[in-house]
Amino acid sequence: MTWNRRYEFKAVGLLALGLGLVGLDRFLINPLFPVMQKDLGLNYQDLGLISGVLALTWGLASVYAGRLADRIGRKKVLVVALTLFSLLVATTGLASGLISLLTIRALMGLAEGAYVPPSIVATVMAAKPARVGLMTGIQQMAMPLVGLGLGPVLAVALLKVVPSWHWVFAVAALPGLVLAVVMAKVLHDDATPAVAQQSAPPQSGRWPEVLHYRDVIVNTAAMVCYLTCMITLGAFMPNYLTDHLHLSLDQMSLVLAGMGGGSAGLLILPALSDRFGRKPVMVVALVIELIALGLLPGMGAEPGRLFAILLVAMFMNAGVVGITVGPLTSGAVPRHLATTATGIVVGVGEVLGGAMAPAVAGAMAHRLGIEVILAIALAACAAALALVALGVRELGAPQPHTKYSTEEGRS
Repeated sequence: MTWNRRYEFKAVGLLALGLGLVGLDRFLINPLFPVMQKDLGLNYQDLGLISGVLALTWGLASVYAGRLADRIGRKKVLVVALTLFSLLVATTGLASGLISLLTIRALMGLAEGAYVPPSIVATVMAAKPARVGLMTGIQQMAMPLVGLGLGPVLAVALLKVVPSWHWVFAVAALPGLVLAVVMAKVLHDDATPAVAQQSAPPQSGRWPEVLHYRDVIVNTAAMVCYLTCMITLGAFMPNYLTDHLHLSLDQMSLVLAGMGGGSAGLLILPALSDRFGRKPVMVVALVIELIALGLLPGMGAEPGRLFAILLVAMFMNAGVVGITVGPLTSGAVPRHLATTATGIVVGVGEVLGGAMAPAVAGAMAHRLGIEVILAIALAACAAALALVALGVRELGAPQPHTKYSTEEGRS
């Protein structure tokens, strides 16, 4: 297979923008929640449910979308998913209470979850093998950079110029609709359906087949821990900063920008793993993240230090996520199983770490106080470190299209 350098950069750029909008639409509600909860009469437990229901449907959609994209092609799934979640984010502004919010966010999760696995594998397939870690890092960096970094700043800025928080969601929907049109024109129709039907073994792409690969199971368990930490902090940190530390909305948005700045880890750590190996980079990153999270409870209302601590923690967290869902998973299975395997890792991670964990964290915060979220994030990071240190097998820097034999890749 030959690589077109020009197409590689165009495709990765568009896929990154799409994932950035996924992050914006997903996390935009968090910095707006201190305002929304007053209008709609919501509490911390409700916030956990709102975050959790999106992650639940996101996870389910990721698993099914992975198989669907393997069968009908990634481009079709990507364009339709991008259009749908862009339309749905606008309807968030129409919500009048908890039930309507849960319904809208559940539908959004289906569309956003359908976008993620095909976009990751499309990036891997478009990238030159020597740049797989770098390109997947660039693409995945967009979600936390835009969603956790620019999102809070954009939300607070828009609140000052639009009539109410309802309009912020309407404005956020527009870029995705434009991008869907551009993506439909620029992205190539992948050959996966035709090629896979001819070259893959019979019944390829089934979940039981993917689950025979030990690395997929380990990566999935680790992903649950990564997302428990990331989503719990992303969902509840705005209220922790405003309710517990009594920061202003402007101070809160600036501190949260540190979480978005940590998205650079998605670019740097996968690229380093291309050079030094996946496992060593992941272990070092998780040790540093654990130290940073351990320091967080001792931080007072000091925006500068809070920014720095969150930047370091999310840099490391984002980096290991990028390695796991990109080269570590796609390199552990045959090519015809890549999207299905990625869908399982992302999907199960979202259901357990992105849906159940925030729901539990919200209930605990409602009863024990918002500061309990820091202990939850710390425990999840410690569990992730143990899993990676003991469970991840170093495959070096595998080529994404290498066909591993059954004996090599399976348990």
